[in-house]
Amino acid sequence: MKRSQLLDEYIDVYIKSLKYLDSFVSEPAMKYNLSFEQYLILHDIAQKTNVTLARIADTRGVTRSAISRQIKVLLKLDYIYQQRDEKDHRRQYLHLTPRGRQIEEILARVATDRFGSWIDIFGEDKAVSLLEFIREFSDAAKLENNGRINEKK
Repeated sequence: MKRSQLLDEYIDVYIKSLKYLDSFVSEPAMKYNLSFEQYLILHDIAQKTNVTLARIADTRGVTRSAISRQIKVLLKLDYIYQQRDEKDHRRQYLHLTPRGRQIEEILARVATDRFGSWIDIFGEDKAVSLLEFIREFSDAAKLENNGRINEKK
């Protein structure tokens, strides 16, 4: 296949499928006024201890201000609360409220079910292969978290 034809095929797949993948993944969270990224923060808080804004930002490779904006929404929705560290009052740990825990559990089940249905349809081997390809592509393209590609200099 010629490169120009390959590009045309890529564009066709992108238009018909890939650009809708994000909305398909984030749709369940929207029912609770959350973005998928905000759900992932809830999930991190549910799964880990001593979660802080800085830890989330460092783990994701994004700015603290980007995470701060997401956390403000979660606080406003009363899905999380902050608790100051007794030893270092500058540090605030993030915790789920009872409502936040309930929402996180619902969305975690939905995510597990949706992902499970994809595996049922395509098989585990294809799921693993796709994941490996995406990781390889990301490494080769040196994709940044902000979605831009670093060009080799």
